[in-house]
Amino acid sequence: MLRFKKLKKVFIIAEAGVNHNGSFNLARQMIDAAYDVGADAVKFQSFKADNIVTKHAKKATYQIANAGAKESHYQMIQRLELKDSDFRKLAVHAKKRKILFLSSPFDKESVDLLDDIGIAAFKLASGEITNMPLIEYIAQKRRPIILSTGMSDLKEIKAAIDLIKHKGTRDIALLHCVTDYPAQPEDINLKVILTLKDRFKLPVGFSDHTLGITVSIAAVALGAKMIEKHFTLDRKLCGPDHRVSLEPAQFKELVLAVRQTEAALGSGIKKLTPNEEKIKKLVRRSIVAKTGIPPRIRISEEMLDIKRPGIGIQPKYLNRVIGKITKKQIPEDALIKFEDLR
Repeated sequence: MLRFKKLKKVFIIAEAGVNHNGSFNLARQMIDAAYDVGADAVKFQSFKADNIVTKHAKKATYQIANAGAKESHYQMIQRLELKDSDFRKLAVHAKKRKILFLSSPFDKESVDLLDDIGIAAFKLASGEITNMPLIEYIAQKRRPIILSTGMSDLKEIKAAIDLIKHKGTRDIALLHCVTDYPAQPEDINLKVILTLKDRFKLPVGFSDHTLGITVSIAAVALGAKMIEKHFTLDRKLCGPDHRVSLEPAQFKELVLAVRQTEAALGSGIKKLTPNEEKIKKLVRRSIVAKTGIPPRIRISEEMLDIKRPGIGIQPKYLNRVIGKITKKQIPEDALIKFEDLR
């Protein structure tokens, strides 16, 4: 199982969601592609259309724009269903490819299926954050839970967390999220990551619905411990989420950028790197003889200059050199040494 507080690096989830378009073969290919681009996990959505949407429910505007208005919301969801046997095979395939298999359940049947498969963690989608019966049912399975917080306020988030903990699940991660497709950067409010972390004392990540990878990278720089990003094999495919998803080449760029960003964050301790130690000797300055200085001469400031390299007496000790008597001839441009003075 996942242990969120023990994660040693940013956990990157390739959100396959329903971008398989109801095809097992396409879903299987997505697992291979997610592994190839370096994602830590590939996540799907598990549901039964009859359990989650009425036959008369309307589509969201973005769903109409991306998938057309010909079919109803129910028909679209039904078309995007995978069979229970498909999920079992996909989980086995992900294990063989050494990538973590995750899925968001939207009904109790799907919760039971994923629990039986041995899912490493449940992902609770933003739309379910007030679905207390489903949250309670998931929490009773005592598996780690990733809780997405799109479309919610702090009071609703707290209520969900309290219920999860009350039912015995303590391993919880939160995902800051703005539920819009695509979400606009000016609406993202990434500083909420800090708010959630401070308020709930839990690991916090970011579920990114913006276009491109810039906002995800900013989230990592701000301290996000998990990044979830929609993933597709082809953005031109027909479906509700393809157009806001990353294709493999761009997702690979995301993974690389996340790894570079978290490496760049470092420990916060100000110290020199080994290369800085080497360069410091070259670019810092030392006290040198401005002209040739004879022996037994009292040194004045006019006889000295401050030049590279920085392997001699540091400029901050200039007043300790002025007034000293030379023991020997010091050539022009030579480093001043305390052993040559008295």
